[in-house]
Amino acid sequence: MKRVATALAGIFLIAGCAIQNVRSGNLEKVAPESVGLSSSRLELAGRAMEEAIADGTIPGGVLAVVRHGKIAWLEAYGNRSVVPQTEPMTTETMFDLASCSKCVGTTLSFMQLVEQGKVRLTDNVSLYIPDFKPWTDPQTGEKVEITVRDLLTHSSGIDPYLSVKNMTERFGGNCPDSLMRVIATEAGRNFRPGTDFMYSCLNFVTLQNILQNVTGERLCDYAQENIFDALALTHTCYFPLDGKPSCGHAGLLAECCAPTEVQEDGLPLVAAVHDPIARVLNSGNSGNAGVFSNAEDLCRIAACLLNGGAVDGKRILSPATVRMMFTVPEENDPAVGRALGWDCSSSHSGLKGDLLSRDNSFMHTGYTGPSIVMDLDNDLAVIILAHRVHPTDKGSVGRLRARIANIVAGAITE
Repeated sequence: MKRVATALAGIFLIAGCAIQNVRSGNLEKVAPESVGLSSSRLELAGRAMEEAIADGTIPGGVLAVVRHGKIAWLEAYGNRSVVPQTEPMTTETMFDLASCSKCVGTTLSFMQLVEQGKVRLTDNVSLYIPDFKPWTDPQTGEKVEITVRDLLTHSSGIDPYLSVKNMTERFGGNCPDSLMRVIATEAGRNFRPGTDFMYSCLNFVTLQNILQNVTGERLCDYAQENIFDALALTHTCYFPLDGKPSCGHAGLLAECCAPTEVQEDGLPLVAAVHDPIARVLNSGNSGNAGVFSNAEDLCRIAACLLNGGAVDGKRILSPATVRMMFTVPEENDPAVGRALGWDCSSSHSGLKGDLLSRDNSFMHTGYTGPSIVMDLDNDLAVIILAHRVHPTDKGSVGRLRARIANIVAGAITE
């Protein structure tokens, strides 16, 4: 009887996902040639995915390419799970986006506050976070406030991360208030804001707290209503670990998730964010990580941004806001190379390859393996979803990302 019930549950899950997909208005899937891409060239990208699986870099993944608002390539490769059992990958599989959450969840939500006049990029963080300490010049004692723009461009100089072990020893787990207080008053300020680049998860935890103080909502709830639901996404959500789901069908979506790293109990994390700050200290509602999504939903987000903030009549940002988001601030030192929430030309941007637009393409990656690249000049997006941390945290997908970006750029025929 138990096996029958399990089988029926699986049938209902599949049926439910199918109904949601129909309702979501997913992007049209077309032959690559109809949008100026070579299918034979794109097959090379698929081979690159298969090679990464064969050499053990990743157990599986999904590759998607969007051009002119349509999906020109969507393929699954390998396995979504190898522990505790082997399960084949599907294009519907949801992945832990890790730091891609910074742009998909936090940045898109935060840019809405900017265009609504609730926050300014030039605002000092201390306006929203009491006692948020400035950078102090060690030679002169001059104090320079850190701004919202500094956080979004990773030019604040705030420490990249902090010790989760030390935090739990001091405050226990699930301590978001203590986490923010430590960032505000104890975390290092390593250089004058705006003069250099230092990628920092703490920047985006701070942005999360500013948003929550301004809106009175958890980030996960705000993003769900104003970004994910507003775009009719059906397989994108956070999985808060405090028993307060942000999505009405979170239980069903958890069944769609690829697992990540195997834990001490011998089982992998599933529908629980891999990043320790997000999972242990922020209970899954975090500005630096925590969003789970699948390829089709990310294609829809990419098409929306490439189209100036709207897709299928559903608008989440104005064209002016999108233009600003994809602009490297002239106030920052050129060495920073970061737009608002997205990477353009920083020292981390080599993963977008060699052939895409140098100054008008933007990207983000996630520690667990995913990446999103958008080329505004070519109206093109490349989405790689992989979970290199399953079953163990090893290997690197950096070269794979760059290779695929080059292959897709080389597939453009018109």
